Amino acid sequence: METLKSIQTVNKIGKILSKIAFIFSIIGICGCIVGILSITFGAETLKIGGVTLHGILQKETDLTGKALCASMAAGIILCAGEAVLSKFAEHYYKRTLLDGTPFCLDGAKELCRLGILAICVPIGTQIIAKIVYAVLAQSAQDTAPFAFDNSASVALGVMFILMSLICRYGAELGRQEQ
Repeated sequence: METLKSIQTVNKIGKILSKIAFIFSIIGICGCIVGILSITFGAETLKIGGVTLHGILQKETDLTGKALCASMAAGIILCAGEAVLSKFAEHYYKRTLLDGTPFCLDGAKELCRLGILAICVPIGTQIIAKIVYAVLAQSAQDTAPFAFDNSASVALGVMFILMSLICRYGAELGRQEQ
């Protein structure tokens, strides 16, 4: 039973990290929206100590307002995908904690779904973000190339799918023993 206790601790940590990822994703979305509004409307009201958000963004990146807006629009899409994915992960961890074990058929099915989503959602949001970035960047002359790497998410998704098979096997063994 010591191993099950360790697994439950990992699930509690996963649930907490999923909540944190969701919160950071929402903060990222809001930050991008504020940035776009600041650049679009030249919001001098976002002034802290004589420095505006608009000035910081342009000075630090050496990009025009249109290029920054294109980047932040893509950022909104990427953050939204991460928010959705982290909510699914949180739901899985809650379920596993309520079930008391990851070795049940419904939990294994949900873990497999999470694995598929961990592969598909980032790839889908990256495609959409690239399209939005390309469309918005057409009017800007100094856009940076859109670069985003999904290899970690794909690897995590594959691991979730493989773990779901192990959990399903454990659930089937548990049913045979009863």
